[in-house]
Amino acid sequence: VQVVESGGGLVQPGGSLTLSCAASGFTFSSYDMRWYRQAPGKEREWVATITNTGGTTNYADSVKGRFTISRDNVKNTVYLQMNSLKPEDTAVYHCNANNYGSGDYWGQGTQVTVSS
Repeated sequence: VQVVESGGGLVQPGGSLTLSCAASGFTFSSYDMRWYRQAPGKEREWVATITNTGGTTNYADSVKGRFTISRDNVKNTVYLQMNSLKPEDTAVYHCNANNYGSGDYWGQGTQVTVSS
């Protein structure tokens, strides 16, 4: 099983970034996918969820209207489009796959830094 995030980097406030999470080794289309983030010295924070079919999405209030989660069940990839980025969005972003049974997989994370 592999869950690999990519796309992080340094961006100025107000800028945009798209994160990707490529999954393999399990039936991707059976898993809800989530993005979480963890800033230095803070607890891990849930960011967004997309159901296995992509039919339902949910967002934390802190990112609602700015971030969009999507998935491609052919490419086994989930995305997080981040717009209007703020310094407080700086964190390591992690991807999680969960089927509410035995499957609960995490990636290593990708660093997002929002700074001028």
